[in-house]
Amino acid sequence: MLRFYRGSIIFTLVCLALASWYGWASTGSIEATAQILWIVAVLSILEVSLSFDNAVVNASVLEEMDEIWQRRFLTWGIAFAVFGMRVVFPLAVVAIAAGIGPLDALHLSLNQPDEYERIVSSAHIGIAGFGGAFLAMVGLEFFFDADKEVHWIAIIEERLSRISAVKSAEIGLLLLAMWGVSTLLDPADALTFLISGILGIVAFIGVDAINTWLELRDEQRKLAGAVVRSGLGGFLYLNVLDASFSFDGVIGAFALSNNMIVIALGLSIGAFFVRSMTLMLVQKGTLAEYEFLEHGAFWAIIALGAIMLLSARFHIPETVTGLIGATLIGISLWWSIRANRRADAAAR
Repeated sequence: MLRFYRGSIIFTLVCLALASWYGWASTGSIEATAQILWIVAVLSILEVSLSFDNAVVNASVLEEMDEIWQRRFLTWGIAFAVFGMRVVFPLAVVAIAAGIGPLDALHLSLNQPDEYERIVSSAHIGIAGFGGAFLAMVGLEFFFDADKEVHWIAIIEERLSRISAVKSAEIGLLLLAMWGVSTLLDPADALTFLISGILGIVAFIGVDAINTWLELRDEQRKLAGAVVRSGLGGFLYLNVLDASFSFDGVIGAFALSNNMIVIALGLSIGAFFVRSMTLMLVQKGTLAEYEFLEHGAFWAIIALGAIMLLSARFHIPETVTGLIGATLIGISLWWSIRANRRADAAAR
């Protein structure tokens, strides 16, 4: 077990050391430094609790990729997850929303954290629409599958599988849900929400189209006798999925701190541990051993997508989000263990 988390533990110690140095250098107070360390620790735990379903879904995609692209996702992908989403993304939001340059946005985050928080938070409706729609599409696609034979919550999943015979039924269902949420918003916010949500759906379709095109190209090369080892489509899909999961954590982090450095350190620790969990699930074959675990993760993704969409109108604490995801995954794991025991008893 330790071998999967050795890198994450080392990274955590480095981040805590940086947080200690930053806290002392910026405040000169032991009490203030201890408070910064505490916030970094809480943020990292929050990120892990919100992203366990992300690790399960990552593992389900990663299992189908070759070893080269698996390593690239676990190395290059972490740079995108840590630096791109935890540092560059909030700065980009501020730069676009305030109409200022990247360096000015960085200066604002370091010297005027309250204004920085206000601008990032003001973009929440658009972020909720885009991220919620993308995550909802990820979850719905898993259940709207006519070829799906294993069902966990059979009374629902079997019906969704049959409905999938109607083309794009999941998109229509999601658009209706988005329209319902938009009726609760002011007209200007409703327009922003709907446009962002539609872009989230388009982004999902675009990534899926690229993945399909790459798979068809690889099949053609195989038929021509070429040796094919490609995972670019899955790599792109996983990074966009990671980004969508990160939206909620980045915005929610401002409930604890508006300091960009503190937020980046805390969320980055969580991102590293999610990668370690993904690697463990792939190499230990956990998804194959517990057949309903993947179902629980995708239900958790649908729940997170719904919560993100509803967060455009209602404040939903991150604790509730994390508990819902953890509960769904925990129940699906227990259900899998029970099914395995019954199968073993029947085989005797």
